[in-house]
Amino acid sequence: MVGPMSIGSFVNTVRTGLGTALLVNAVPHGVAAALGKPFPTPYADPPGIGFSSPLENGGWSAMNLLAGVLLIRRRPDVRRTRAEITTAVVAAVSMTGYLTWHFAVSAPEKRSQLASA
Repeated sequence: MVGPMSIGSFVNTVRTGLGTALLVNAVPHGVAAALGKPFPTPYADPPGIGFSSPLENGGWSAMNLLAGVLLIRRRPDVRRTRAEITTAVVAAVSMTGYLTWHFAVSAPEKRSQLASA
């Protein structure tokens, strides 16, 4: 039987989940920047729906990457718990699903509604 989770372990698990989500979010923005294509960012007008330049996407990707790495980094002699590993996998799959839905379904629908208004 597994005992109660300590506060430190809980914080590390949450940090791992947030860091993983940020790392996953860095990928589409970095790819768009590398391809030189506009892609939505929070700085677009409207945020998350309008397009930002490849340079803005590169900056957003870099910020996500840096924040994600800072959140998930650990000393090399400290092993990750099963909860942290599970949280990382769940966060990666969840964030991938959300990003797919947002960029493939939600944002194009909102863009077309704004264009027709």
